[in-house]
Amino acid sequence: MKDLQKVWENLDVLHLNREAPRAYYIPYANTESARQGKRGKSPFYQTLNGQWKFRYHRSVQEVKEAFYEEAYDYSGWDDLLVPSCWQSNGYDQMQYCNVNYPIPCDPPFVPDENPAGLYIREFNVSGDWKDQAAHVVFEGVNSCFYLWVNGAFVGYSQGSRIPAEFDLSSYVRSGKNRMAVMVLKWCDGTYLEDQDAWRYSGIFRDVYLLARSQERIRDVFYQADLSADYKQASLRCDVESHGSVEVQVQLLDAAGHEVSSSTARVKGKETLRLDIASPVLWSAENPYLYSLLVSGAGEVLHFHVGLRKVEVVDGVFRINGQDIKLKGVNRHDSHPELGQTIPLKHMIQDLKLMKQHNINTIRTSHYPNDPRFLDLCNQYGFYVIDEADLEAHGVLHAGDYHMLTKNPEWEAAFLDRAVRMVERDKNHPSVVIWSMGNESGYGVNHIAMARWTRERDTTRPVHYEGAALKYNGHPDTSCLDMNSRMYATVQELIAYGSDESQTKPLLQCEYSHAMGNSCGDLKDYWDVIYAYPKLMGGCVWEWCDHGIKAESPDGQTFYGYGGDFGDVQNDGNFCIDGLVSPDRIPHTNLLELKKVMAPVLLEAEDAAEGKVRVSNRYDFIDLSDVVMSWKVELDGETVEQGELPSLQTPPHGTEIVTIPYTVPHTAGRWFLNLFVTQRTDKPWAAAGHELTSEQFELPMPASVPAPAADLRILPDITVEQRDDEVIVEGFDFLHVFDLHAGTFTKITKHGVPLLQGRPQFSIWRAPADNDRKIKVLWSKEGYDRAITKVYRAEVTEVSEKRVQIEVDFALTCNIKLPLLKGKAVWEVDGAGAITLKTSVQVREDLPYLPRFGLQLVMPAGNEQVEYFGYGPHESYIDKRQSVRKSKYELTVDQMHHSYVVPQENGSRYGTEWASVSNALGMGLLFTSPGSEFSFQALHYTPEDMTQAKHTYSLRRRKETIVHLDYKMNGIGSSSCGTDLLEQYQLSDKDMAFELRMTPILTEDE
Repeated sequence: MKDLQKVWENLDVLHLNREAPRAYYIPYANTESARQGKRGKSPFYQTLNGQWKFRYHRSVQEVKEAFYEEAYDYSGWDDLLVPSCWQSNGYDQMQYCNVNYPIPCDPPFVPDENPAGLYIREFNVSGDWKDQAAHVVFEGVNSCFYLWVNGAFVGYSQGSRIPAEFDLSSYVRSGKNRMAVMVLKWCDGTYLEDQDAWRYSGIFRDVYLLARSQERIRDVFYQADLSADYKQASLRCDVESHGSVEVQVQLLDAAGHEVSSSTARVKGKETLRLDIASPVLWSAENPYLYSLLVSGAGEVLHFHVGLRKVEVVDGVFRINGQDIKLKGVNRHDSHPELGQTIPLKHMIQDLKLMKQHNINTIRTSHYPNDPRFLDLCNQYGFYVIDEADLEAHGVLHAGDYHMLTKNPEWEAAFLDRAVRMVERDKNHPSVVIWSMGNESGYGVNHIAMARWTRERDTTRPVHYEGAALKYNGHPDTSCLDMNSRMYATVQELIAYGSDESQTKPLLQCEYSHAMGNSCGDLKDYWDVIYAYPKLMGGCVWEWCDHGIKAESPDGQTFYGYGGDFGDVQNDGNFCIDGLVSPDRIPHTNLLELKKVMAPVLLEAEDAAEGKVRVSNRYDFIDLSDVVMSWKVELDGETVEQGELPSLQTPPHGTEIVTIPYTVPHTAGRWFLNLFVTQRTDKPWAAAGHELTSEQFELPMPASVPAPAADLRILPDITVEQRDDEVIVEGFDFLHVFDLHAGTFTKITKHGVPLLQGRPQFSIWRAPADNDRKIKVLWSKEGYDRAITKVYRAEVTEVSEKRVQIEVDFALTCNIKLPLLKGKAVWEVDGAGAITLKTSVQVREDLPYLPRFGLQLVMPAGNEQVEYFGYGPHESYIDKRQSVRKSKYELTVDQMHHSYVVPQENGSRYGTEWASVSNALGMGLLFTSPGSEFSFQALHYTPEDMTQAKHTYSLRRRKETIVHLDYKMNGIGSSSCGTDLLEQYQLSDKDMAFELRMTPILTEDE
């Protein structure tokens, strides 16, 4: 296209004619509408969202036509909704990349075949605007764009997730106008936007016009000063004008009453001060907002004011004088159908879910979010780590992690991203930390960003993880106010917290990688974080699975990931790593996080006396707005319940309460369950919402007799051996044992078959995402191919009441030595109950096992599950804080937790008994005398889930596959983090296990 300035590969040109960055605001005509914040009600605002004409070109070189001219005929073009992403609408290539650039690493150059999207929009301008200065704001365009209005070139901008504003006063006219935009997929800025995400293009955030007074307020920056005792405050308002403007600043409290005001004639820049007596402070727990109204030249601008002080004192991160733990998540902009175009309601849904699960911090990984998102964070109460739109991870694999940050030619490009973020978001109280981007090395350019930020805003600390010593970047980190780590081990955190030479707080900006069935290490992390003041908390990676809604060849809806859309260079399912599914259904990972970060801690002071220690982990509010109720269960059945008087526990304080329960007086398992709920409605949840719960087992008094023994007389049995078959028949059952196979082939009661196939010992589980490292060793050793070798099987004891069969066996696979060897002793008694006693020895040089136990398949129709153990959802040895022990009744389908990528799920740790039966209650009861076991009942085998890569390829079996495990290996979070902690590994070399399987009719039990 002739006369087009090719600046997208020019480091000296970051924009053409773009307005200087400023704070985010919409001008209103009066105070009332400004406070309401409904921008569509402002006469100075006009949206350009809607249907645009669109044409996609595979390369900018194909753009020959002067499409921006007023007379150009675009009638044959497509329609495209703005805002949106091209790729979500069928244009260009969907592509998910993590670290690597999707283009050759040749900065600042990008491929000549650079896709281009052409946009045209007709719009009207009211005659009421004829004396106004018309501006256009693009909130987000990926990656760069050229702008024309009515055939005239207006300007150029890059920097995808930061606003670009242009003065259109010389270009628009009253009545009909035409806007043309050319968006390029890549520019030199692409090297700084290599975030772990789907690579989207287009005008993906809002576009709107603003009518401004010719002489107007251009920018506002307020900063609060709080007295040492927080009883007095002053607000310093820096107001910058375009021309000379009579300005009034007015501060209103939350009820709309004036607190303070001031006026001044502003020509250029002036500072106005407002004094506030007895200020109400803002925090995530009490997000009290004042309204700052800045009026001048017929416009009213509104800013949320949250009075709070952020500081680092003696290596401790503090807000309003309190030590703060940041209980956070990393959040990408992600929608399963719209890509990075996020509707306002979707933002609200995310924030409500976060509040409901005790999250108080959001890191905007790895770019500034829509400015309205920060408005919502102000209102709902979140601490925000606002991160610059900067990630250059791809240079790592290109050979030099610090390639760009140490190159002075890139300084302006780096600095531009900090400046535009800070200027846009500086008036949001929710923003408590500035972050200089992510995974881009560390050098002079990052130092320039941090130093500018500290000079511009002295009220917030500055963060950047890439300065960690392990990356061997620039040695000067004095411009950063905290140290930061990703996926540090628990031991590393302990070492840092106890090291007196470390004078900065430590933030885990990423930890506990929530990929698939994950977050098995949360309690271990938070026990340490709570213990050391210098550990300021962290943000789990990450909030949501970035699955893209798609349809399988047979019409099933599923969520796709890298490689599912023809993207050759991709990073597979590494984008499926969230606490919630793409449609925002919480995974059990989120339930675990909710529990370990709960604001109320309940500990047994003296369970026998009903005394419980209540610790308030809120930083600013007492517990008067919570309700604490209790329930006593006997063998899973409620026998007593009540509610305690109101708690008054102060912030960071403790209180001992006494639960007035009746002392246990009959034999059984007694548990005291405590529930902490909201007393009143909140914007994010109704009254009665559960904040946390806890369970304590009550000791049995010595005077309570032990359960009576079952004195039923066992009926006689008959035992017949026919070749390799041992047929055991009783009054109402018939079992068949195959000596050759070393296991049962038939189990029946009242003629009802209860077994399909053969029970077998099992060590394989469908690898969870967190097994991605260890599963290589598992498969190398043949765990996934293990079969049973029977050395000896014989009947060793027969009587009128029982038969005993001994089996010497091994689990083996081709090429390798036996994985384990053992002895199984099977016994059938006159009631038809089958007891298995097994002892095994695992080969010494093997890596830890996925599991060890017995697998059996029950026929179709066995859908009813009842068990006494931890629930109601899945639990593992290292992932069981959010469950409690009780009796649960579910279906087999309800035992399953669906992950975008099928994997190990649905196990129940600490099960004491379980039954699986048909609708009439005919089935099997499973117990392990004297011990607990891990229980699983699904319609899928481990092999089914291992082979399936998507939910649509996971075929539900009619049969029920039951696993009764001596132990199940822990879950951890090592898909992108530390190895599974040793105490959660199934590394036992000698194992002894006893199981009892009893045919039952549950309706008669």
